[in-house]
Amino acid sequence: MMKETRIAVDAMGGDGGPKVIMPSIKDFLSDNNEVNIDVYGDQEKISRYLGIFDKTVVNERLKIIHTSEEVLSEDSPSHALRHKKNSSMSMAIQSVKDKKAQACVSAGNTGALMAISRFILGTLDGIDRPAIESMLPSLSGHTHVLDLGANIDCKSEHLYQFAVMGSVLSMVLDEKVNPSVGLLNVGEENIKGNIQVKEAHDLLQNKKLNYVGFVEGDDIFCGNIDVIVCDGFVGNIALKTSEGIAKFISSKLKDEFKKNMFTKMAGISSMKVLNSFKKVVDPRGYNGASLLGLKGIIIKSHGGADSFAFHNSLQIALKELKKDVPSCIDKKLKEILG
Repeated sequence: MMKETRIAVDAMGGDGGPKVIMPSIKDFLSDNNEVNIDVYGDQEKISRYLGIFDKTVVNERLKIIHTSEEVLSEDSPSHALRHKKNSSMSMAIQSVKDKKAQACVSAGNTGALMAISRFILGTLDGIDRPAIESMLPSLSGHTHVLDLGANIDCKSEHLYQFAVMGSVLSMVLDEKVNPSVGLLNVGEENIKGNIQVKEAHDLLQNKKLNYVGFVEGDDIFCGNIDVIVCDGFVGNIALKTSEGIAKFISSKLKDEFKKNMFTKMAGISSMKVLNSFKKVVDPRGYNGASLLGLKGIIIKSHGGADSFAFHNSLQIALKELKKDVPSCIDKKLKEILG
């Protein structure tokens, strides 16, 4: 690992801003003594939360870099890119480019984060478009799914590139020698799917990946596939649907156990099982999406993330920089394309 590990954080992104992010950073630094954090944003607003930190941490491991601008949720990617160069988001990403930090985490505007990251960092050779990747819970642990919204319209070549990146990520993070890769489709038969999916299927059959063919939506959660590839339109719907189902199930369980005295007693006796179930399906435990294909590590936290969820994004950033994910993807691309 690098001599000094430093992560840049955009403190102004997300619904809660510093109110959510600073307590998360406190817990993260307590768990990871080897890491330093650079916090980008409005110094006055950020400084209000310094009292929760140990003085040694503030003096030695936490640095605030004041920024005069912030990217708003309503800013278009082009506006943020052209007119918010001094924003907390832009400056945090620039610190990765300048090698002042090894990774950046932001809960801000997704479109702006992707556009600014792509402009400042650039993409790896062989990657046309970066993709948003995240893990979704499955029967065997989790499944890597990409793209989750960065690329609404994709060519077959883009889907193939996503497959390479997802495969490498599973190799380095899950330590799987030959992770299985599936292409999300409306059926497993070769005759099904649109032109892009069919062409991507042909491309993947001839490459050095453990490609298993077409898979369907339920395979995301069955745990039989390590990496599932799709375009951003389909992927984002799948992601939001899974989050909605998790909330629906949790809410209905609570309602059922509150119906009467007997169901309340049943709920109390089942509390250990219910808590374990909640932990598995809780979207906060999977918060933190990787922007794969860039020449640097950028992690996108959900805008509505609480401190627990944002903490998970920081952990993902640390894990990816320890494994040097961009270099691993670059090496695999050269191996396949070379």
